Amino acid sequence: MSAAVQEAPAAHLSVLDLAPESTGEPAGSAVAHSLDLARAAERWGYRGFWLAEHHLSPGVSSAAPAVLAALVAASTRRLRVGSAASLLAVTTAAVAAEQWATIARAAGDRVDLGFGRAHVPAPAAAARAGGGPDSGPGGADGGAGVPHASRVVDGLPVPAPPPPPLRDPAVLELLRASARVLGVHRADPPPLADELRLALDLLGGGHVDADGRRHGSALLSGAPVRVHVLASSGGESARAAGELGLPLVANYHVAPAAVLETVEAYRSAFRPGVLPAPRVAVSVDVVVAESDERAAELADPHGPWVLSIRRGRGAVPVPAPAEARAATWTPEDRALVADRLEAQVVGSPATAVRRLHALQRATGAEELLVTTATHRAADRLRSYELLAAAWRAAGAPAGGAGAPVPRTYTRRRTP
Repeated sequence: MSAAVQEAPAAHLSVLDLAPESTGEPAGSAVAHSLDLARAAERWGYRGFWLAEHHLSPGVSSAAPAVLAALVAASTRRLRVGSAASLLAVTTAAVAAEQWATIARAAGDRVDLGFGRAHVPAPAAAARAGGGPDSGPGGADGGAGVPHASRVVDGLPVPAPPPPPLRDPAVLELLRASARVLGVHRADPPPLADELRLALDLLGGGHVDADGRRHGSALLSGAPVRVHVLASSGGESARAAGELGLPLVANYHVAPAAVLETVEAYRSAFRPGVLPAPRVAVSVDVVVAESDERAAELADPHGPWVLSIRRGRGAVPVPAPAEARAATWTPEDRALVADRLEAQVVGSPATAVRRLHALQRATGAEELLVTTATHRAADRLRSYELLAAAWRAAGAPAGGAGAPVPRTYTRRRTP
């Protein structure tokens, strides 16, 4: 690890929200809970509020991140709003740029557009990739597995990758069925770098196609939208972000086994472009309570929740802790979620801060995107509140401007 990474300043904190539903609550209540969380996050000093995109999941209501982000922006004044990620399997770079430019025209310079490349791979591709356990209609860039045993790197747990559930024909057919309903159209997608260049062009001065025609609009041109790329492996997404000089979000909460390779691939590929130097954010699952024991109890539903995703059923509503503890597990089930359980940050404020500092040191992240799903919305709010206070007390910024990013995305020309 370079000295520059080791000496990186403490990361800013942002919220990564999936609008999780819970058993026993009215359907759709998660949207109201997310707006409550956004307003509270602004009070507590979080830098941003990023919305995930998950489709046809019974326990997740963040299916339309642009719509939710517009509601969040209207409910807050300073909090950045963003997508993590807008999935190019079910939209296009141009449409996503128009959606987020619309929000930016109303909300001002506090909009982040993250792109992801989730899609359902063919069976052979899934086998070669090691499974991509969180890819599919609701994931992001479920790239190749990383063949290593669980290890600890500078205090950071880096678990072994899970077995590949997409080799199971039943799981694969579930994902294919969802893809058909969603109209997934990315069986043979163009290079990601081309799609990112299109979005950057449109948000800059306009895009010129291969025939010399210019495309653009007053809505898009110069809109204060900051583009990021999300990646769960050291594959195409990480490399494209680096080659174009864009910020990267590495998905430790989705694919913790690959986080170090993801960041390294990005830094190795980086060329000055939108940014003069690399900028990394990392997502992480967190549950904080007044004690380690209480946090562990609140985190009990995480295993069944992750298992439902990796079995191809989509995220189920978050069960109550007692319901989760009563679940029956096979050895195969436990193996399938072991990496996510090992990587989840669970504990008292002091424990959580120590674990997050390790994640920041190992990755050199300037920002941590914290995602929390508990059965009770009140416990989720309390987790974020306790973390923000402890992060500030440790001398780290909860929010703030972070590393400077150009206001508009006119790409720099490089040799």
